[in-house]
Amino acid sequence: MKTEYTVVIKQEGDWWVGWVEEVPGVNCQERTHEELLESLRTTLQEALDFNRQDALTAAGQDYREEKIAV
Repeated sequence: MKTEYTVVIKQEGDWWVGWVEEVPGVNCQERTHEELLESLRTTLQEALDFNRQDALTAAGQDYREEKIAV
């Protein structure tokens, strides 16, 4: 299952900058629109992986995982 996220992008001079609305701290800057989108995808995936591992580490042992939707 793929989850969709919203990115806010704009061109500032020679650079493209972008932010993922739903995940604070996920932002990038690249020379082209295509490079920006790829960089945002990569950075978002890394942030999600890090947050997932951080949550599992904080939970320790004897936890359970459940899915929720908003």
